Amino acid sequence: MDHVRVTRTAGALVLAGLITVAGPAGPATAAGAAGPCTPKILVLGALGDDTYARDVPPGQGVMDLGAGDLAVGVSDHKPVYWTGTTPHRVPLRDPDETGKVLAVNAHGLMVGVLHGSEGTTLFTYRQGAAAVTPLPDSDGSDGEADVNDAGYVVSRSKSWIGTVWKDGRKVRELPVPADAGPGTRIKMVTGINRAGDILGQAEQDYEVPETGEHMQGTYPVLWPADGTASRLPAPTGTGTMEESYVQDLDDSTRIVGYDWSGPWHEYTPWVWTPPHTGPGTSPGTLSTHPYGTFEAISPTTGLSVGTAKFHPEEMTLPDQAQVWPGSGPVMALPRLAPGKASMADAVSDDGRVGWAAVNGAGKLRPVVWTCAIKQAYHPGS
Repeated sequence: MDHVRVTRTAGALVLAGLITVAGPAGPATAAGAAGPCTPKILVLGALGDDTYARDVPPGQGVMDLGAGDLAVGVSDHKPVYWTGTTPHRVPLRDPDETGKVLAVNAHGLMVGVLHGSEGTTLFTYRQGAAAVTPLPDSDGSDGEADVNDAGYVVSRSKSWIGTVWKDGRKVRELPVPADAGPGTRIKMVTGINRAGDILGQAEQDYEVPETGEHMQGTYPVLWPADGTASRLPAPTGTGTMEESYVQDLDDSTRIVGYDWSGPWHEYTPWVWTPPHTGPGTSPGTLSTHPYGTFEAISPTTGLSVGTAKFHPEEMTLPDQAQVWPGSGPVMALPRLAPGKASMADAVSDDGRVGWAAVNGAGKLRPVVWTCAIKQAYHPGS
């Protein structure tokens, strides 16, 4: 995972607040709308660096949502969690370390990544603890890890092996699929659901000695809770310039992510549904944007979220947070300020969506859309 070192300025605590959204109305009831609620954009408190640059890892943002009003993520390039709109620092071993909280389970167990003078490592943390718990042999440099409600943490080890930790100890390694060719390793592990099904991506990089042929490519992998490994059919190509990124899975093993074509910056939201016998489908992109991603899906309600995009050299409109209730077209979430970028990276069963948005002054803010599907809309309608 890329990260940026910054110098904090004095008095850098940004005041939190909330915005009651007035704009295009979404459906009254849909996936992710758990009972009566008031659609708002909650602007969370921040610790420092609030600059925004497209396609540069942001210093602010909500990366996952826990029970109640708990959110986790990054602020001023430091790992933080929020209760309501109030930010709290995760205690660091070294004040110069940077990092993020990547995920949190229903019981408040967090997993995150730290970047320091001794390299990159994953950690777990619980609210109120005096220190983090480093995970042995963990890497975290790809910025991917997850934790389920049973407390199992998944990510990639320093040896490029998919790995499972529990209670601070390494408990299992994930196999490559049986049909994997030579030179295959695990590129990333991105998700685990309540049942223990695990999601990730493998890559092959191998030169055949006899012919000199270079075997290279990536593909998504599902590790069912029974301990096996299966290769998921990719929607299109599997070369170095076209990849299928699987980002999250729900309790039914519905998988979301995106198809990526590198030189053209083309992102297509993608969904794989059980029993995973085909290459999946795309619900299309937001009507105002040619490209987009899915980054997360709620555990049981089928609500998927991501970001609508343009090619960086053809920016007709800024990026915009988007949601998909599991059927029909993709919908937009209101921007924090007209004409300013927004992004979505986290979603919960109670309909909250989180990540970051740019305000009217051009400053990046960590945000949570409450009752997101109720404020989602079809652009131009």
